[in-house]
Amino acid sequence: MATPDLESPPPPLPHSYAPLPDSDTAASASVSASVSAPPLRSRSLLCSLALSFVFLLALAGLLSRDPHLNPNSDVAPDPTARFPARGVQEGVSSKSSGSGFLRSDGSEFPWTNHMLAWQRTGFHFQPDKNWMNDPNGPLYYKGWYHLFYQYNPDAAVWGNITWGHSVSRDLVNWQDLPLAMVRDQWYDINGVWTGSATLLPDGQVIMLYTGATNESVQVQNLAVPADLSDPLLLNWVKSEANPVLVPPPGIGTKDFRDPTTAWFHPSDSTWRFVIGSKVDDKHSGIALVYSTKDFLSYELLPGVLHAVEGVGMWECIDFYPVSTVDSSASNGLDTSVPPGDSVKHVIKESSDDDRHDYYAIGSYDADANKWTPDDAENDLGIGLRYDWGKFYASKTFYDQEKKRRVLWGWISETDSERTDIAKGWASLMGVPRTVVFDVKTGSNLLTWPVEEVDSLRLSSRDFSGLTIDTGSAFPLHVSSATQLDIEAEFLINRESLEAVVEADVGYNCSTSGGAATRGTLGPFGLLVLANEEMSEQTATYFYYCNLRRRAGLPLQQRHRGHGDRHDPQGLGDELHIQHSLSPP
Repeated sequence: MATPDLESPPPPLPHSYAPLPDSDTAASASVSASVSAPPLRSRSLLCSLALSFVFLLALAGLLSRDPHLNPNSDVAPDPTARFPARGVQEGVSSKSSGSGFLRSDGSEFPWTNHMLAWQRTGFHFQPDKNWMNDPNGPLYYKGWYHLFYQYNPDAAVWGNITWGHSVSRDLVNWQDLPLAMVRDQWYDINGVWTGSATLLPDGQVIMLYTGATNESVQVQNLAVPADLSDPLLLNWVKSEANPVLVPPPGIGTKDFRDPTTAWFHPSDSTWRFVIGSKVDDKHSGIALVYSTKDFLSYELLPGVLHAVEGVGMWECIDFYPVSTVDSSASNGLDTSVPPGDSVKHVIKESSDDDRHDYYAIGSYDADANKWTPDDAENDLGIGLRYDWGKFYASKTFYDQEKKRRVLWGWISETDSERTDIAKGWASLMGVPRTVVFDVKTGSNLLTWPVEEVDSLRLSSRDFSGLTIDTGSAFPLHVSSATQLDIEAEFLINRESLEAVVEADVGYNCSTSGGAATRGTLGPFGLLVLANEEMSEQTATYFYYCNLRRRAGLPLQQRHRGHGDRHDPQGLGDELHIQHSLSPP
């Protein structure tokens, strides 16, 4: 592979971090706006719409921080370092955009560090440099939110995977800490891979994680804080008993990874957790459940928690309860809440086949070690997704401070590896979201940015009294802000909606032709960060389609269109636009 020009150091980059210990001095500047419009009258076959827009655009302040500390080296890493292809031989998914994309004339877009520096995000979490992927072991401990993550401290490509570590008081302003765990033992020498945290009633913090051994076998390991009185959990001790779990008979040595947070089972006083795997016969994804009383000795429970044919390896499994009687964000449930009349259990997997995060809702029978989907047609890996964009390897945790379940997910972006090396970083996290059961539909989850995101808004602009004719586009000039936080609500005229239902009109986002077409239901929505020629834009519109084929001019990037169905009454959405980042 040709290497970029690395002779001149890149200019300093803005960061979404501040150094410890004073988190209270973190500040942000923002610009926001809101919009509303009166109802419209119908025209022939086109749906008449009553649009009420509320736009909130936030220009988040960018905070500086110190670079990652590597206690084992005082030598700057070689910026030209190269690593093997990301994980195929090691038995972990590539989890990236792959090779670069060329323009129509065969040339690559001429990125430079100067051009790319301004594209750093302001309110998404990301390290100040280098490669990042899966969120690991998120938790709330002694006043601090902790986020660990897969990190390469040496380069902007996958390799040398360690655990980065950052903390926050509010989930939006983050401070970097030294690396939490590095690959320094035979059982994790090829990578300290994904894991989860469990808080025990006695205050102990248990961290189970996957290690790739010197022979690239995937094993499970235990680590605990060196000092529980330290709210920052700076130092971690790996157990002398590691590895505490190895692949069981019949499971591939490279198909055994990503333990979940454990939950307590009162009938036998054990803790249980899930590990994702697959069986090559029928290409089935499977979820294995282990039980333990001391996190040192484990028993594999008979059978599997769940299995689905034809979907392949289940990475980054998540398993947690949700309340079916209250959709408020503050009604999250601790992972150990048992099954009951008002409790459903969500199982989520990250598909190694197509790099999407799928979930399903169903009933958990702890005694039988079985989870059953409510809707077999929306079983795990073939139906519902958290997000229809670039969102993978997600993980939730129960925030005991605010009684909510918070979702983290990894955004791998769409730049080529060459571009990642040129700009010096790769990937970021999606804005943290709350997760609740949708009581209204009874069939899916609702996710929404955590309330702390609102703290980034310092002013607002209200666009009201706008009449938008069906089939037209109305420009909203919102200054030169390139980081936007947009809230929009759409109200559909009941008569027009009933006419569409009676006509049994379907709408498929994948075959709709995009935002430029016109049909019975519009489309209607937003063209965000559109230039005057409309050649560059991010279209987000209902029935709900998210089209990024024109989101960025450089043709080295992939752009996809995604869609999902929503209850067509009051349609609402919140978008976060950051420089070149499309809505998460």
